[in-house]
Amino acid sequence: MTCPDSIRIEVTRDIPTCQALRKVVFIDEQGVSLAEEVDGLDGKAIHLLAWDGDCPVGTARILMNGGVGKIGRVCVLPEARGIGLGEALILAALEELRRQSGISEAYLGSQSHATGFYEKLGFAVEGEEFLDAGILHRHMRRAL
Repeated sequence: MTCPDSIRIEVTRDIPTCQALRKVVFIDEQGVSLAEEVDGLDGKAIHLLAWDGDCPVGTARILMNGGVGKIGRVCVLPEARGIGLGEALILAALEELRRQSGISEAYLGSQSHATGFYEKLGFAVEGEEFLDAGILHRHMRRAL
């Protein structure tokens, strides 16, 4: 599935807009606490912002640690789901990681119900399930 032509994804420094999207999905929709969502790492991250026309509809965050890029805080507003935007955000994050010097693999913590989605994008599950913000997750990794 591909996103409509009206969707664009770009690297952004507009952290407040990314945080507002994450608030809607993680705090309001999924019940994650503000303390768990706001971890103090946004200033160190690369942020992707997805737009439908002039309306922000999704985001993802990338943190670098050694040769690994951690993709996280991936979210899509409910009204923008089902059009391939989640996949487009992950592919854009992988492309951004390929542009970074010395990064050879991508890592993420997937909500357990979404591991099949990430497996289709080349990620493999590692280790046992764990709780993060009260939600079951699995670590996943893939080479770039």
